[in-house]
Amino acid sequence: MATLVRERKARDVRKPLNMRIKPETRDLLDRAAEATGKNLTDFVLDAARQAAQNALLDRSVIQMNDKAYGAFVALLDAPPKPNDRLRKTLQTRTPWE
Repeated sequence: MATLVRERKARDVRKPLNMRIKPETRDLLDRAAEATGKNLTDFVLDAARQAAQNALLDRSVIQMNDKAYGAFVALLDAPPKPNDRLRKTLQTRTPWE
């Protein structure tokens, strides 16, 4: 039991992240955090976490052999098969219309 408590405490340790930013950037972040109903720390952490995940996903490498790659490219190049959901999407007016 004591080991589990120590492991949980070790995972919950937080490290500070200090940065210097221009006042106009800070104002922008403050306004955006308020607009989303978050405090500044949560807003910045959520945005930074999402940006970090996207940066890593953008650099992910998926390895496959020539046959699998050919099949993958063929699927990307093939026109979509008509279906009810696609028809509805194509018939729906865009918000800016």
